[in-house]
Amino acid sequence: MSTNRKTALVVGAQGVIGRNLVDHLAALGDWEVIGLSRRGGQASGPVRHIAVDLLDPDDARAKLGGLKEVTHIFYAAYQDRPSWAELVPPNLAMLVNVVEAVEPAAKNLRHISLMQGYKVYGAHLGPFKTPARETDAGHMPPEFNVDQQMFLEERQKGRAWSWSAIRPSVVGGFALGNPMNLAMVIAIYASMSKELGLPLRFPGKPGAYDSLIEMTDSGLLAKATVWAATDEAAANQAFNINNGDLFRWSEMWPKIARFFDLEVAPQLPMSLAVVMADKEPLWNGMVQRHGLEPTPYRQVSSWGFGNFVFSWDYDMFADGSKARRFGFHEYVETEAMFMRIFRDFRDRRIIP
Repeated sequence: MSTNRKTALVVGAQGVIGRNLVDHLAALGDWEVIGLSRRGGQASGPVRHIAVDLLDPDDARAKLGGLKEVTHIFYAAYQDRPSWAELVPPNLAMLVNVVEAVEPAAKNLRHISLMQGYKVYGAHLGPFKTPARETDAGHMPPEFNVDQQMFLEERQKGRAWSWSAIRPSVVGGFALGNPMNLAMVIAIYASMSKELGLPLRFPGKPGAYDSLIEMTDSGLLAKATVWAATDEAAANQAFNINNGDLFRWSEMWPKIARFFDLEVAPQLPMSLAVVMADKEPLWNGMVQRHGLEPTPYRQVSSWGFGNFVFSWDYDMFADGSKARRFGFHEYVETEAMFMRIFRDFRDRRIIP
């Protein structure tokens, strides 16, 4: 066993980002891993889980205040709310509650990693400067990602630990019940289209079909997150992390359709949240007919997130060269990422 063994506290361990980070840390061999989530999880190897309500400071202190062994906090939790302003209080409070519960006990704390995104650049508000860079000026609040980083920057002053802010694009990977899993949205939409004998139509805004976009593979993201948390040169820095290539849905959509043995029909803008709202009986029938895992319909896809991504009728990408300059050189081809994720869904019997 390594004499430099570390203990990671992964906050949001059941999400598409946190789950892959837990798996990556466990595979490295010199980490103990503690996963935090509302529903907990099964212990396996170096990984154990704690179920905790991070919006309750008393529960956070009770469950986390004794974690003296923690050396690294990886924060990837998220609470959804109806509006941007409403996102700030819960998402800031959860981070504050974690740090205030763990930091006093964890005397050997070395690093706190914060998972952010392109919302820092105003990407969710409309057309923004591309490629976005870590040095770009901020935008008008509210924005919880910015508030979280400001909290860490202020908290870190005079302390031995460092922080990093990781900014991925849309993340691709496996997770059920996650509000931001685009690959799952596409896979379920395509599988249902095939079940109904329909071609695969792009459901987003017309301009979104030809705009430039990029994604971030969850495995690549896990590697980058650990790199930034353990390389001293990366301390107290923010990094854009993306696959390294750009694409347009007009090029990617036919390739996705071929994977599912579907024809492509002309685009038809529609709200997935609306047109998929009555499809639970169809889904339940598919589970029975194809012998799929009995996953509740509400957990297999987040149609609202699909609407959000497919509404971007402007370029959506950032400059990832800062991470390369600081020493992280991994990349992933996005087409290969999609196909690998879809095959994984099939192997897990999530889709036919």
